Amino acid sequence: MTAEIISGKELALKIRENLKRKIEESSAHPKLAVILAGHDGASEIYVKNKQKAAAEVGIETELFLFEDDVSQNELENLIDRLNQDKTVNGILLQLPLPEGLDSAALLKRIDYQKDVDGFHPYNIGLLQNGDETAVVAATPKGVLRMLKETNIPLEGKNALVIGRSVIVGKPASMLLLKENCTVTTAHSHTQNLKEICQRADVVVAACGQPKMIKKDWIKKGAVVIDVGTTRVDGKLYGDVDFDEVKDVASYITPVPGGVGPMTIAMLLENTLEAYFKQHP
Repeated sequence: MTAEIISGKELALKIRENLKRKIEESSAHPKLAVILAGHDGASEIYVKNKQKAAAEVGIETELFLFEDDVSQNELENLIDRLNQDKTVNGILLQLPLPEGLDSAALLKRIDYQKDVDGFHPYNIGLLQNGDETAVVAATPKGVLRMLKETNIPLEGKNALVIGRSVIVGKPASMLLLKENCTVTTAHSHTQNLKEICQRADVVVAACGQPKMIKKDWIKKGAVVIDVGTTRVDGKLYGDVDFDEVKDVASYITPVPGGVGPMTIAMLLENTLEAYFKQHP
C-alpha cells in the first residue's frame, strides 16, 4: 500500500480563500500586531510568511521590531499598549526570544482575548476543560483540522503524540482526547517508544528529531501527521522518514507542505475569530 498524502498546502489555501471571503462579506477590518525581538533567521522568515498570508486574506499586520538587547520592560510596555488599543485584535509574540527575556511572563501579559497563538494560561485552561471558547494554538488546531477534513475517524482510536510542548504536544493531546481518542503522550524520557508507536492508529510526531520514525515503527494503515521541521544542510526534514513510512501508513503529511501551511492558516483564522468576538 502507499499512503494517501494529506496536503496541508492545498487545505490551507482553501481555508485562506474562505477567510478572505468572510472578511470581504462582513466588511471586517482585523488587525494583527506582531512582535519580533532579535535576529533569529527562522523567525524572520516565519514572520514574513505570516504577514504575506495575512495581507492576502485582508488582515492588516503591524510589525514591531526590536534588537537583541531589548529589555523585558520595553516589551511589557508595548504589550500593555497593544492590549488597550481597540484597533488591534490579535497580538503575536514571535518565539524564541533573545536570551535573558522571560517569554512565559510576556505571553501571560497578553490579553487572553487577543492571544491568537493560544499560549495564554487562561486559553490553555479553557482547552483542558473542553471549553469551545478557548483559543487553540495554531499548529495543533491545524493538525486536527487536517484529520477532520480528510474524514479520518478518530473516536475510540489509539493516538500517540510524540512531544509534550505547550505549543504543540500538550494541546494536540487535549484535542485528540476531546475527539474521544485514547491518547498516549510520549517524550524524551519515554521507554520503549518504538513499541508504543507500533500500537498507535494515529501518530502525531512533534519531537524535532529528523527522520527518527521509521517504517517498522508504524502499524499498517496508521495515520501519520508529521509536525517536525529540522533543517539539515539546507534541506528541511520532518520527524518521520517519509519515503519509508508512506509504504505502510494509510495517510501521511509531507514536510514541507504539510502542517506548516496549516499553522499560518489557523493563526489567521484565530485572528478573524478574535475580531468577531471583540465586535459582536
